[in-house]
Formats: sequence, structure tokens, C-alpha cells
Amino acid sequence: MTSRPRSDDTPKKKSARKPATGKKPPAERPATGKKAPKKTAADAAAGTTGPASAQVGAVDRRRLLDGTHHDPHGVLGAHPVPDGVAFRAFLPYALGVTVVTEGLRAELDDDGDGFFSGLLPLRTVPDGYRLVVAYEGTVQEGEDPYRFLPALGELDLHLIGEGRHEELWRALGAEPMEHQGVGGTRFTVWAPNARGVRVAGDFNFWDGSGHPMRSLGSSGVWELFVPAVGEGELYKFDISRPDGSRTLRADPMARRTEAPPATSSVVHASHHEWHDAEWMAKRADRPVHEAPFSVYEVHLPSWRPGLTYRQLADQLPAYVRDLGFTHVELMPVAEHPFGGSWGYQVTGFYAPTARLGTPDDCSGPPIPTGARWSSTTAAARSATSSSPTPPTGARSSTSTACAWTRSPPCSTSTTPARPVSGPPTSTAAGRTWTRSPSSRR
Repeated sequence: MTSRPRSDDTPKKKSARKPATGKKPPAERPATGKKAPKKTAADAAAGTTGPASAQVGAVDRRRLLDGTHHDPHGVLGAHPVPDGVAFRAFLPYALGVTVVTEGLRAELDDDGDGFFSGLLPLRTVPDGYRLVVAYEGTVQEGEDPYRFLPALGELDLHLIGEGRHEELWRALGAEPMEHQGVGGTRFTVWAPNARGVRVAGDFNFWDGSGHPMRSLGSSGVWELFVPAVGEGELYKFDISRPDGSRTLRADPMARRTEAPPATSSVVHASHHEWHDAEWMAKRADRPVHEAPFSVYEVHLPSWRPGLTYRQLADQLPAYVRDLGFTHVELMPVAEHPFGGSWGYQVTGFYAPTARLGTPDDCSGPPIPTGARWSSTTAAARSATSSSPTPPTGARSSTSTACAWTRSPPCSTSTTPARPVSGPPTSTAAGRTWTRSPSSRR
């Protein structure tokens, strides 16, 4: 009987020692903090309050205010969370924001500094939801720019990364388009060293705070699709430099600009229709090395000062044809800051200078001879011959007006050139050079 109490005492001693080992309290921690698993490591790093919260975290909030956020779409817009769908908007100067969708209208909470948020009991993000924004004296309803997927494809990013994209004017700049069934403009710019990029323009009163762009991976490209922004809108890019300073810059890939001394870029889409299909079909009938080649080089703004692109298209071809030239070589027509220069300090690679008219004006009406005049930022050749069979030349791409041509480089010869039609070797308006078919030996 004396051993039985000892056996009873032994288990009691062991159970009393278990709390001292400290194994039981860690096992009880999940029970005392059930909300801890909802907060991920990414949330903690971003300074958010976890997926269950709709408010923008402190770190994300500061980066958006400073214009240095690389992924605003990951914070703003609508995002599914365990308790529903979180809606977040960053609209400076707004007095109130309401989410409107089919069968639902909910006002978001004002979190200060232009941030609005709300957690709605929805299973999925509603398609096509809209935002009703109240400003002082007005109410506007529109699409949320941060509900859209990227409007630039992976192939474009791949080619840009390899440095061999041959149609950059289609990938970068401002492109009016319809994206996910909504009309607007896609803004893209290559700024690999920027800490953040925002787009500013007439549509947001030149305050880009509410339109931060997203960085598309390691490509260096920043992108944002802005609904309801169309042709004719002025814009620039608000760039945060690596040293923390900011600069407002025109778009180097814009297709249209303001007339200097104004410096804004202009959202543009070409509507010019070409009517030279017959000439394009026949231009290769005669090999280029067998055709007459006599070039008249001209600087459009100083040839006959005051003429527009369309007026030049009426006067220049006839003038050159009467002198016996077969081709026109235009000195740079791309946008440049100083009108007194020849135009080699380019500020808009794909935008013909607005001093002489619009990009579609630069495309010009058909020349009476049946040929086309065109140019590049360096020089391009187009036929202005009145011969029955037009010599080989080039015309401008329909999407870039007179910014690019499709002509191959002209072959050269070490044999001194001899004029065929006998044009003068120099004129008061420009320089000339000729080539005879027999000079290619």
C-alpha cells in the first residue's frame, strides 16, 4: 500500500513540470490571435493592415503621395479579400467617392489626403463598376483607371528589352484605343531609372498625383490606361528621379506636339487616307539603279517662310519638277525647340513640327505628278518626277505622317555623278546632287 501513493505522486510531479518547459504556451498562441494568419509577410512589408482591411497601408500611402510607387494597380482599384472586396481610390481634391455597379451603390470612407476605401460584402470583383466622384461644385461619373489590365503586350516588352522593336511609335507614347471595351488612351514611356512616373495633363488639371503609372517588370516601361481621354488632350510625364527630385517632361514618342514655344505633347491618331495605290504598285517597275536620280534638298520652314504643309504640297512639287529634279530630300521636320535652327535638336522623334500644321497636314494631299513627298528626322527621298513611269521613291507611313519612310538606302558609286536632266548644282533654296544611270559601273 505504501507504493501506490508514490505512483500517484509521480504523475502529479510530471504534470506540474510541463508548464515549466514552455511547450504549452506556444501551442496556445494561435488560439489567442486568430487574425494573425490573415496578415501576410508582403502586407507587413508594405505597411498594410492585412487583406481584411480596405485602407491603404502607411508605406503604400506615402509612396503614392510622393509619386514613387511602382505598382499602384496592386493597391488601388478593387481587390478580393477574405471578407469581401476591398475598394480603394486615390483622388486628390475629391469630396466623396461612391462605387456604383449593377444592384449596388456604396459610398467609400474618406481616409484623408485624397484616399478613399471601403470593404463590401461581395464574392467577386464586379465587372464594369464605376466611380461617382464629388468635387466642389460638380459630380463626375467614370471608369476606374486601376481596374484595367496592362494595355501593352508581352511581345512589345520583349522586343523593347532586346532593343529591336521596329514600331516603337505604336508601343510607346499616347495611343487612343479601346481597351477591355472602354475607350480611352494608353500612356506608355520608357524610363528605366525612374522611381515613379505619373501622367499629367488637361484631363487632371496638370496634377498627376491621382494618375500614377505602373512599372511593367524589368522592361523599364511605365504604363497607364486612362479612360475617356481622347485626341487633342495635352499631356506630359511627371517623373521622379533616382535622387528624389521631380521633373515634368514632354513625351519623346508623341505623334503630335504643341506649336513652340509651348512644349506639351498632344494625344493624336492619324486619320489621313492615302490615294497613291497605283503609284505604289508601279514604283518598282524600273530598277532604282537604272532610273534618273537628281535630288533637291530643302528646309521647309525657310524655303518660302509662312507656308503650311498643305501650301508647300501645292507649290514645292511643281517648283522642283520644273527645275528637272526627280527627288526631294527634306531637312529635319521632327519637332525641335528652336525655330531658327535646321531642326537637328529633336524633342519629338515621331511628331512633325507643329509650326507648319498638323501631322495629317504633313502627310499632304496627293501631288499632281502622282508621286509623294516625305521626310524623316534625317532625310528621306520621294519622287516628284512627271515621267510616265514614276521613279522609285518613298512615302511616309500612314501612322507616323512624315516621321518615317519605307525606302531602302540609295546605292552610291565612286564614279563622279553626271546629271541626266541637267538640273543646276545649287540653288538659293537648297542643295542638289545628281546621279546618272551610267555612273553605276
